Amino acid sequence: MIAEIASNARVDAAWRVLATVLDPEVPAVSVCELGIVRDVIDHDNLLEIVLTPTYSGCPATEVIEHDVLQAIAAAGLGPARATLRRAPAWTTDWISAEGRAKLLAYGIVPPGPALSAEVPIRFFPRTAKTVALACPRCGSHGTERLAAFGSTACKATWRCLACQEPFEHFKPI
Repeated sequence: MIAEIASNARVDAAWRVLATVLDPEVPAVSVCELGIVRDVIDHDNLLEIVLTPTYSGCPATEVIEHDVLQAIAAAGLGPARATLRRAPAWTTDWISAEGRAKLLAYGIVPPGPALSAEVPIRFFPRTAKTVALACPRCGSHGTERLAAFGSTACKATWRCLACQEPFEHFKPI
């Protein structure tokens, strides 16, 4: 019973530490707020941190794994390993409400809900209309998409026609 309480306290402490690890591509949100950290498991004397990358080719995966393990070590929580779990695939629905608010405050429009798994994938021609997003700076809906991809593959580049400021939109996936 005492060992179980110690294990729970260690897992709780690990979650608190991981909540401070910022995403290297969007340093306004933590890897926990983005839903990348899926689980923390205590295997006696080894903490397993389960990570799901935002997509399989994400260039920040190794940096995130390094930062997570470094934070756990710096907190003195003992030996740890990171496990990459790619199934189920990460979805923008895993971003917490706090994460969405921080993205918006940072100037990135957070994604809307992703399509349900029961909805079949539909392909649209490049000329398909996009729904105008509200500018994160002035709130105007007079916006246009400039590019399907922004600074990373998971973001698109937009511009506000009212204030002329560019901004990014975290695409729902």
